Amino acid sequence: MPARSNPRLIMLSDSELSVATEEADVRGRSVKDRAGQDLGRVDDLLIDPDERRVRFLVVGSGGFLGLGEQQSFIPVDAVSRIDEEVVTVDLTRENVAGAPAYDPDLTAEPSYLESIYGYYGFIPFWGPGYIAPPGLPRDPKQLPPDQA
Repeated sequence: MPARSNPRLIMLSDSELSVATEEADVRGRSVKDRAGQDLGRVDDLLIDPDERRVRFLVVGSGGFLGLGEQQSFIPVDAVSRIDEEVVTVDLTRENVAGAPAYDPDLTAEPSYLESIYGYYGFIPFWGPGYIAPPGLPRDPKQLPPDQA
């Protein structure tokens, strides 16, 4: 993919796109770190609408009935396993807790996204040399070309 200077992400729930199959939709699944410790639940997916690929998991943790919940986001590049109930990431709980805070107002800022990718040690999806991870929940349902 050629390098892009203006990456843009939106919440899947804020778009008219959907995940290709119900089985591929990881929203609502538990997220665990590499040691099996609970990190929260997948609240939503941040997608690249231009390429129609999932780029980040939005993970909610803590709180009660939606109050006091904290959200973090994790690049899909960190996902190591997905099963029917759990998404496992190849990170530690401390990695996720120490990540830059999730700010939905900054997801259109390349420098903010670069700081997230840099923190986790991944190449940004718009950068040269980036290769999308295989076998992950990456493709929201493709709209027919005349509707894209």
